[in-house]
Amino acid sequence: MSVKCILSAYSGDASRGSGLRYALHLAQQRNAWITGVLAHSQSDLERTLRGRVPKRYLETFFEAEKGKIQDVSQRFHEITKEAGLEQRSEFVDLSEENGISLSEFARSFDLIVTGTHSYTVDEEHMSANPDLIALQSGRPVLVVPDGYHADRLAEHALVAWDGKRSSARAIGDAMSTLEEKAKVTVLTVGTKRIAGTDALLRNLERHGIEANFILMSKGGTIAKTILSVAEEICAKLVVMGAFEHSKFSQDVFGGVTTDVINKTDVPVLLSH
Repeated sequence: MSVKCILSAYSGDASRGSGLRYALHLAQQRNAWITGVLAHSQSDLERTLRGRVPKRYLETFFEAEKGKIQDVSQRFHEITKEAGLEQRSEFVDLSEENGISLSEFARSFDLIVTGTHSYTVDEEHMSANPDLIALQSGRPVLVVPDGYHADRLAEHALVAWDGKRSSARAIGDAMSTLEEKAKVTVLTVGTKRIAGTDALLRNLERHGIEANFILMSKGGTIAKTILSVAEEICAKLVVMGAFEHSKFSQDVFGGVTTDVINKTDVPVLLSH
């Protein structure tokens, strides 16, 4: 997959801002364009205040929200200018009044880069939800954990392989990225090698990727096993499929996708 158009969901340095800096590394490496987007809706506080306080007080609240959005836009332009990408960047204020969701807007981009979702009261309505974007956009999503910093892109990638549709899609979406890595490790969590694994390794080799294969018995949850292996082998990127089960069940009962992106210390590339 050629990456020339990167969408960075950015809501400010104080709120999961690490994704923008990682996106800038990617844009510099690929000579790509980068579009910053702030998608926002009504906050819980605004919903609570509407109809309960005089309109003049709401106007003050709205002005504060506008100021916050302007600050995010200004900071985006400052950071992209510092990175030398001022001429290949733009910023979009995507409010729910625009009639298009972030997932819909993202569908024409090659890659979406975002931080983890914030659940704090004053940030949640401006914070992207990466698992929903992966589920609804049809595009690969790179989730960068809060506070993550890297001087360069990852040289060692861990690919979580279960032989299912979404993991195959993730490998396809990540192929050009994997070709650039010095090390690639394919991990299957379980007790036996999955049918098709030998063909996968052979086809990766045909792409110039000499991948190491690990078969690891589950230690706790699958997500915990993936992350512990990534830490053990010093992989700085995890590639995996998203949501083989419904997002509802993942939210209610927990699941591999939800657990990995909420607990990872390194970027995770998701595809559905």
